[in-house]
Amino acid sequence: MFMEILFYELMLRIIAMSVVPVDSIPSLNSDLFYDILRRLDGPTLASAACTCAAFCSISKEESLWENVCSSVWPATNREDIKSLISSMGGFRKFYADCFPLIVNKEVADYQEKNFLEYPDDWTEAEYYGDMNEFESLSPSDFVSIVDIRFKDKAICSKVQWGVGVPNANGYDGWFYNCPFRIDLLTYRDDDNNDGVVTLSVSDGLPPITSMERERKDGKLWQELFDGLQLSWIMVNRKMKQAANLASWRPLGGQRHWPTDNDFVIRFGSVLPATDILPSQVVECILIMKFRVVNTEEDGVGTKVKLTELSMQLEDMEGAHVNGRNSLLILKEALSCRRSKNYSEVLESCHLYSKVQSELKEEKMRNESRLDRLCILSGIAAFMTFWYCVL
Repeated sequence: MFMEILFYELMLRIIAMSVVPVDSIPSLNSDLFYDILRRLDGPTLASAACTCAAFCSISKEESLWENVCSSVWPATNREDIKSLISSMGGFRKFYADCFPLIVNKEVADYQEKNFLEYPDDWTEAEYYGDMNEFESLSPSDFVSIVDIRFKDKAICSKVQWGVGVPNANGYDGWFYNCPFRIDLLTYRDDDNNDGVVTLSVSDGLPPITSMERERKDGKLWQELFDGLQLSWIMVNRKMKQAANLASWRPLGGQRHWPTDNDFVIRFGSVLPATDILPSQVVECILIMKFRVVNTEEDGVGTKVKLTELSMQLEDMEGAHVNGRNSLLILKEALSCRRSKNYSEVLESCHLYSKVQSELKEEKMRNESRLDRLCILSGIAAFMTFWYCVL
């Protein structure tokens, strides 16, 4: 509503400009327009830039887009990230790259026959792709810029240079052949509480009388699922490209896993893996895990703690992608198709889940048929043996 009022005021200014004499337009106070534009969010600012030449010129000011980026992604307030964004072309370009979310329609083109050829029918060269292309990649080239919001309030901002794995550089390193995973946050019960992200009733959580009650009505789980927002921007410093790998809002999750007090919430996106993996697409899975540390019956109020924030890539079979192929996939993701239409992004993710479920069901049917065939073959062999003996 606030943005709509500002935009309405902006339109009144445009009308005023259209009726004043041409020679008096330069005398209009551009600082006033700048003051109005700096209060707009990104989409509204982009719309205002299309209204007239004056606003188009003012909207190119980097300070406007720096303000927009800092309001959406508080992690961009860090000086090292500001320098990184400036080296990539500025905040305006950064916002244009990272505000739209990744959308992938290649899932519909996925064919099971390609999956069945993996990996036995692939040569080593086909599996690992272009060696020269890979040698130009390094884990240290990537930067993760992560922001978490709950009910539109920023609760956590993290930046990680590289993939966060010791000794990950070098083709012969173990990182390239092991499952790819970035653990941005990991807390244990015995960890120091300094810097731990917690949410309480004052942050908008509903008061929970007991975990037994929560298991029945799921009120706390629903509030977390509806209120959490995640942005995970991946930057390649060498290529000077960036993309948001998160779905912004949760795609799914699990209640009471692995313990009664744990909630797992899943975000993510579908990334292209053309000419990298047979499945042609993979799922980028972003996991947030919360643990209920207090309820109202403890006498200190309801409180939950963020215990895990991680990223991993899985292929259509659900197998973890190794470090080498993950870097290649992340590189391609930074230049893939994106959309501001959130429903289109969700449709892409749901289509992937649907195809993956159908594939698993087909594999189970094939395994069931194979089991029955083996049983029948065993029975036939047993009867033949006794027929020959008798």
